[in-house]
Amino acid sequence: MTPASEMQMPTTAIGVDVTEGGSRVRRGWLRCQIGRNVEFSTERLETYCFTDWKPIVYDAMLLAAAVEFGDRTQRRSANRWDREIELRIPVHDPDRWNNGRVLNALHDALDFLTGDRWQVTFTLRATPANPPPQCRFDLPQGLQAVIPFSDGLDSRAVAGLMALELGDKLIRVRLGSKTSDTRTLPRKKHPFTSVPYRVRAGAQEFVESSARSRGFKFALISGLAAYLAKASYIVVPESGQGSLGPALVTVGQAYEDYRSHPLFTDRMESFLTALLGHQIRFQFPRIWHTKAETLAAYVKACGPDSGWSDTWSCWQQTRQVSVEHKKRQCGICAACILRRMSVHAAGLNESEKTYVWEDLGAASFRDGAAATFDPKKITGKLRQYAIAGALHLDHLAALLSSQANLRTLDLTAFQLGKSLGLPEKEVRTKLARLLTQHEREWKDFVNSLGKNSFVAGWATHGSV
Repeated sequence: MTPASEMQMPTTAIGVDVTEGGSRVRRGWLRCQIGRNVEFSTERLETYCFTDWKPIVYDAMLLAAAVEFGDRTQRRSANRWDREIELRIPVHDPDRWNNGRVLNALHDALDFLTGDRWQVTFTLRATPANPPPQCRFDLPQGLQAVIPFSDGLDSRAVAGLMALELGDKLIRVRLGSKTSDTRTLPRKKHPFTSVPYRVRAGAQEFVESSARSRGFKFALISGLAAYLAKASYIVVPESGQGSLGPALVTVGQAYEDYRSHPLFTDRMESFLTALLGHQIRFQFPRIWHTKAETLAAYVKACGPDSGWSDTWSCWQQTRQVSVEHKKRQCGICAACILRRMSVHAAGLNESEKTYVWEDLGAASFRDGAAATFDPKKITGKLRQYAIAGALHLDHLAALLSSQANLRTLDLTAFQLGKSLGLPEKEVRTKLARLLTQHEREWKDFVNSLGKNSFVAGWATHGSV
């Protein structure tokens, strides 16, 4: 009989051993070494240690990093979406992590979010992690909520609107790589200034780009912040198109995208409660509104100089879409097109230098790009991203008008009613209004580009 340490993973699966140093890994498994593949920033980790050192927080972040490592390392098959991913992670209190309630809730959340089959086991650390210095922060008493905060448009707008409602009872959790947001925060030290670790590839390069596990990472980091701040709920800033759209309209044979969906956060609530013993709820204040309506409400409440135009929506890496060595958003990925449509619907304007694709009204995809953009970067892959982005918004706009979608919408209304604690009839009404508003905004935007626009050709004529 082959010993467990010599067992190999099946070719359709991946096994990841998270190690504290140079210890051996099981045959056929990948090494994810703390300090090399997962690197914690002491300075950033300090911003999560303003109370007594809690090793459970460190271990939870290590879990998020290991999940990211496994997700990005194993490529999805061209013939099927799901994969088998097994992780073994050293923690300070394995009995707590291996508790049945905790493991069941963890596997349920990961499986549902990514469409994969996960198996996570926890072992005892050989050496306790060194606690970072504890910082003193001027946290107000009676904190009620945390909000994940990034450079995104919804993030900026909803954080601003919720701050008007909750004042200093709301605290922001920075999910980007920057240590602070100098446009909106005073120049002093703050808690939760960024994700306090980085993940690097190991023996195998990162090859999978679907990145569904990002939803787990951000929900877990936000949950830890709420736990430490003793807040009772997490504000999810996405508007309806970003929260519900990716699950309603899928791409090809891809599994539904639930990264900002109530059905996923329900599962994260169960996991966080089982692990931390602290009840945390996720709330969606803008789920029944479009991005344009959220932006318009923010500008009305906070003024036109409230910083909305400084936000960033683009999915593309800077090196792929810079113009004359200056950072721009691409303007043609799904996130950028939704942003441009929303700015238009809100009655606002942006500089043409905001995007690489300055002119969506151009007759051809290539002609829409800035004149000085390197033509060698106008690749077939980039064009496919643009087509997919436009068609996603177009298909979302057509959901209500097709009888073929009625069963999907019925099931969605039923599930959201259960999740959000609303009558199913009320959910149907709210969902129909959201989709009708999106359809109106999309058609107005496409019409504004002119009948010769390459975007209009893709959306209304199916010409790609």
